[in-house]
Amino acid sequence: MKNRYDLLIVGGGMVGATIAAALGNTDLRIAVIEQQYPPSFQADSEHDLRVSALSIASEQIFKTLGVWDGIVSRRACPYRRMKVWESDESLASTEFISDDIGADHLGYIVENRIIQLALLERLSQFDNVDLICPAETVDIDYSPGSSLLRLADGRELIGKLMIAADGGGSQVRMAAGIGVHSWDYDQHALVATVITGLPQQDITWQQFTPDGPLAFLPLSGHRASLVWYNRPSQVRRLLSLDSSEFIDEITRTFPERLGRIESVIERGAFPLRRQHAQQYVKEGVALAGDAAHMINPLAGQGVNIGLLDAATLAEIVLKGHREGIEISDLSLLQQYERQRRNHNLMMMQLMDGFYRVFSNDFLPLRLLRNLGLGAAERITPAKNKVMRFAMGLDGTLPALARGERLT
Repeated sequence: MKNRYDLLIVGGGMVGATIAAALGNTDLRIAVIEQQYPPSFQADSEHDLRVSALSIASEQIFKTLGVWDGIVSRRACPYRRMKVWESDESLASTEFISDDIGADHLGYIVENRIIQLALLERLSQFDNVDLICPAETVDIDYSPGSSLLRLADGRELIGKLMIAADGGGSQVRMAAGIGVHSWDYDQHALVATVITGLPQQDITWQQFTPDGPLAFLPLSGHRASLVWYNRPSQVRRLLSLDSSEFIDEITRTFPERLGRIESVIERGAFPLRRQHAQQYVKEGVALAGDAAHMINPLAGQGVNIGLLDAATLAEIVLKGHREGIEISDLSLLQQYERQRRNHNLMMMQLMDGFYRVFSNDFLPLRLLRNLGLGAAERITPAKNKVMRFAMGLDGTLPALARGERLT
């Protein structure tokens, strides 16, 4: 027995579940296929290693979809300041403050599991959405307008439009024959959740060093997430240290403003990779989030541009459906590609530019960087413009990010 759907969303993480939530309570029949359900949240549980910095635009998307309360009722940490400097903070730095543009905050640091739990909780309220989880996809037969997806338990699903929200190694993208441009950076990012001697803070900061940036993301209470970019061999060495040795390394390397590290809850690492799909759509298939693009995490924009993908794709699909256009139609899906691909490419190139400029220890370039940071701090209009763009307050935004419901 083959189950037929209008949309097969492969991947029920933050991006895939957002697309489904945006199309809830419509007459489109939707299946979301997810490998496993995230562990339940307990208020006294320790913070997860994987966190995201949600922009104001992402926050607005979740508010419009009725998901935000499910996030903040669990755990989230707002921040209202962001500071960037190189080497000596007193010489040249730039600090972004939400008050300067009349905002309460710049964004929120939230654990990925909490975002996914709130989204899946919302999906359970829609009669037109089937969450198929846990589920393992064993085969995908892409066919424009009628793709077949086989699960490990023997079920077969057919969908008019198949959406790839299944990450950087997307099975859907490969089944559709869509290639990627990609390369690895010669750096890994070590991420650690720690307990500090300082109470909850309202600032994120990033210090650039010759070996790579050092970043601080505040979490609730005395917890914080640290990101340490470095050469792969150095990251492997750091991961091999015991807790006390690792804390000693943090104390020697991170700036004093970090405060005392009392303990390390968890640590892990991942390689830095840039990847961009050669196209986002074909007839009957669309890519979103990491399946379409993987960006340098330098400024934490990966999840935010993925959520803008989700909001834009849902808006265009629903608009076309209401106008009587087949949702698998290539010309309809190309509207999504036109709106998102160039924007994402610009963000990728911007992050690459920062990476290359700040990872170079050439003395004249270091002097120029410090001059640039100092100038950015003094040129208030330009600084505020950058801040508004990063927050998702400027530029062309999908309806959900403007607070407009689709259904």
